[in-house]
Amino acid sequence: MAKQKKMDIIYEDKELLVVNKPSGLLTIATDKNESKTLYHQAREYVKKQNPRNKIFIVHRLDKDTSGLVIFAKNEKLKLAWQKDWEKYAVGREYIAIVEGKLTPKEGTIKSYLKETKTFYVYSSHDKKGKLAITNYAVLASNKDYSLVKINILTGRKNQIRVHMSDVGHPIVGDKKYGSTKKNYRELFLHANRLEIIHPFTNKKMIFETPMPKRFKKVLDRYFEDKK
Repeated sequence: MAKQKKMDIIYEDKELLVVNKPSGLLTIATDKNESKTLYHQAREYVKKQNPRNKIFIVHRLDKDTSGLVIFAKNEKLKLAWQKDWEKYAVGREYIAIVEGKLTPKEGTIKSYLKETKTFYVYSSHDKKGKLAITNYAVLASNKDYSLVKINILTGRKNQIRVHMSDVGHPIVGDKKYGSTKKNYRELFLHANRLEIIHPFTNKKMIFETPMPKRFKKVLDRYFEDKK
């Protein structure tokens, strides 16, 4: 059995653990996969410190999305955050590389998301769906690719992936939502910055991660002025 990579811990204190999740790793277990998850790694990590330690999921990222994930070390904190995550998560920033030259360079995408029985999420104007709002700004672009900074005002399943596909610029590597670039298998979506409010102290905490290597490789190859 291949040895699991060591967790990339961004921050840790007595109440929380912040980890940079790699692309391709589930945040939590599914019926088909119970052990190869970020949660399992985090649980094993805290139990090595003390067998009585516990860890709790606060939010999650898609399997193929990389970036910041927060775990609470006590259930009280977890429940407080989850009660109104959109209130406390005041800044959720992602970077993505999408197909084509995205115009205009700044914009807001808004729709109501629904999900089929086969777990495919799609946009609708039917208000019975879940409201999703995505802000974006192009950082660099050429005729083939655009590097985009994305801020979400709502945290819906597959929200960014669906919205980028909606405007005709699917995320590179996202075969599920229309990517046609065959030379890239990984999803080029990364949660790189998170601003949260501690529900008990009202202190703002800001966490950031560097740009993943897979992004740098594309930028070095296709964007001569963007390193």
